Amino acid sequence: MVLAQYLKVIKLNVLLSCALLLTVQVTAAEHIAPPSYASIENNDIQHLLPNDEIKPILAGDTEFLTLYSEYMSADFRGTVLLIPDWQSSATNNAGMSFLRKELNNLGYTTYAMTVPDINWQASEIATAATNENTATESTSAENILAQSSDNANTANESAAVESATIEDTGVNKSAEPHHVNAIEKVSDAVLDNYKVNLIARYEALYNTAMAEPNNIVVIAQGISAGVLLEHYAQFPDSRLNAFISLSSYLPNSKRNQDLSQTSSLIAPPLLDIYYANDNNEILMNLKNRQRWVNRNAKFDYRQRQLFGLRNQPDQHARLSKEIDGFLRRLF
Repeated sequence: MVLAQYLKVIKLNVLLSCALLLTVQVTAAEHIAPPSYASIENNDIQHLLPNDEIKPILAGDTEFLTLYSEYMSADFRGTVLLIPDWQSSATNNAGMSFLRKELNNLGYTTYAMTVPDINWQASEIATAATNENTATESTSAENILAQSSDNANTANESAAVESATIEDTGVNKSAEPHHVNAIEKVSDAVLDNYKVNLIARYEALYNTAMAEPNNIVVIAQGISAGVLLEHYAQFPDSRLNAFISLSSYLPNSKRNQDLSQTSSLIAPPLLDIYYANDNNEILMNLKNRQRWVNRNAKFDYRQRQLFGLRNQPDQHARLSKEIDGFLRRLF
């Protein structure tokens, strides 16, 4: 008897719980976007590095951080702007952190710049803008189509004759061969968006370094070096004493192939450094760069290979020696 009453109470509680759940409106959890890479890097820099080394600079409406380190030799030789690869830190162990301090001992003041975030949706935004333009132009296109209705009828008649010929012979003689291009790793829209944001930061940092007239040297890594090479080729009047690229390339087959020619068209002297274990997009185009340099007679171009891993201390030492030797030949 007691057990029956106990089961009855449990059954009643279960029914009440189900009724309450049915009355409660079910809503999806609000999506919270993860913090951007740039914000994480800025927080780490502000938390771990001395305040006197951190210099915020304004590029338009966007503020970014740079790491300032003053020269520590008897003679001041110039200012070096260090630009890491995209999605890489200004204190990375691929040479930036070592050069930021080692170049001070050689007489250079250094600015290490943080890079902007990558907008992977840039291609979708560009596609949406193109569709809007297409919709705007469609009304005028309709008027043109209405005026050319007679030509369309003639074209339909010829198409009918051609289709009848295809049915008889089984061959479409007017059809052009179909070619499908390979899908690029990174679209032009994404690269262009990163290039615009990077150049805006670079110009702001360059103007800051030019506050005191001196020799200006830019050292850039990877994709950042690739887009800067494109920028210098488009604006050859930039006052720059030397440009040093570390494993420069672009993750777009067409633009990476054009980078070989672009490297020979920039005005400042160029030291092109690469590693033996770099990716094929870099290694496959090294000979083409040398060929374009010979064709365009860029006599201040040098190409150097480093062996081993780029984060090894021995490679850092050799990297600084190659850079110092190249710059001492210039000034």
